[in-house]
Amino acid sequence: MSQTLDARGFNCPIPVLKTRKAMGDMTPGEQITVIATDPASYIDIPHFCNTTGHTLVESNEQDGVYSYIIQKVG
Repeated sequence: MSQTLDARGFNCPIPVLKTRKAMGDMTPGEQITVIATDPASYIDIPHFCNTTGHTLVESNEQDGVYSYIIQKVG
């Protein structure tokens, strides 16, 4: 099962905090798509994945909207 988290309009650190909370209810292997407008998310989300061990499957930016697909590990 995958889900989408709309974090548009929130600034650092809220997108990461909302992602962490949403991923708490997920099981390993599930994916979440995070949508954000905070330019800092381009640094914060990959850093979150690196420090927690989750896999950043994909990241994109289009017209100031950032999207990330993260797969939960462990």
